[in-house]
Amino acid sequence: MECARWDDASKSLEESRPKELYVDMPIIHLDPIELRVPSPKDYVCPVYKTLTRAGTLSTTGHSTNFVLPIEIPTTREPSFWVERGVACLVSLNY
Repeated sequence: MECARWDDASKSLEESRPKELYVDMPIIHLDPIELRVPSPKDYVCPVYKTLTRAGTLSTTGHSTNFVLPIEIPTTREPSFWVERGVACLVSLNY
């Protein structure tokens, strides 16, 4: 994760510690549910393949670098994390 960290104690997204840009996330279990509406209290975090968030557009109009959005519990407003550019990354290497 970039620009934030997961706190195991509070089970929520928290601000990064000083001088800590990237942190590991716990293993995330994906459970697909048809037509689920995300909670407005959760941060919908984008997941990218690499550090370069921009990708080329595929023929379907989707970025080749974007993987999926994941909902992460937070005690702050989701806009707080959007302003900080928080994202999860599959790989720190190019």
